[in-house]
Amino acid sequence: MTTEDARQRIQSAIDQFGGQAGPAIDLVISEVRSSLGNETANDLIDEFDLELQYNIAPTEPEGSGD
Repeated sequence: MTTEDARQRIQSAIDQFGGQAGPAIDLVISEVRSSLGNETANDLIDEFDLELQYNIAPTEPEGSGD
């Protein structure tokens, strides 16, 4: 999967399901995390404002915390 593929899939889910797109988007974000890493997933979450719209929270960066 590429970042552009993920963008298209997220936008497609939003267009198709609107406010009910959360589960479909969550699957895409999970795939992005496993194939492209948490940073890319977090960037997409920010780009599409998924935390506010669909309650999909970004992952804390590795190494943060005590």
